[in-house]
Amino acid sequence: MNNPTRTIISRRSRPAKEPLSKDIIVKTALALLKSEGSSGLSMRKIAKALDTGPSSLYVYVTNHQELSAYVLDAGMESVVLSNHEGVSWEIRLYETLHSYLTVLMEFPGVAELALNTIPIGPHSLALTEYILERLHEAGIHSTSAAWGLDLLMLYASSVAFEQASRDQNGTTLQAISASYRSLNVKQYPMIASLQSELITSDGEERFRWGLEVILQGILQRQK
Repeated sequence: MNNPTRTIISRRSRPAKEPLSKDIIVKTALALLKSEGSSGLSMRKIAKALDTGPSSLYVYVTNHQELSAYVLDAGMESVVLSNHEGVSWEIRLYETLHSYLTVLMEFPGVAELALNTIPIGPHSLALTEYILERLHEAGIHSTSAAWGLDLLMLYASSVAFEQASRDQNGTTLQAISASYRSLNVKQYPMIASLQSELITSDGEERFRWGLEVILQGILQRQK
């Protein structure tokens, strides 16, 4: 006998899932990368977060490498391309690369991805075009501009990954300084004499110094 008081709840009353798309996959993957680091960027975890199977993702991205490139590009959305008028090409380039550094430093997973992935997408292409324009403005053309772009991006990405990883792991400058102070001065005289410079905390000044060294080298060794 049917129970007249029984309430039947339709499955259709549940909120409908957002249709799967490349944009949704990339957005979800970026969120996992930021919250879990590189371990979050797995097809299995992304599929689980989207309540689907890993095979469904390959309808929208060819492989994990391609997805990583799109995720990195999405992470670069906040990079500001300096358009300050009346300032030198070098200052505008520094401001833009510092913005890139800041974005990467926010999450170690994104910084790590920048070291092992070639990004594809509008944000990365815009940044690449911008840097090449500034190098062209400085009189750096052809091979030197292309190779110089690689050096500048690698330098900024490496600095970001080092700092972000250090922060995540709780490695402080005080701990590094203590390890230097414990060294045998006679065995490591140069380290002992430069220990304060080796761990200088003025990251922005140090970052800018590195960029200037790279740029001067590019200007001197044009091909």
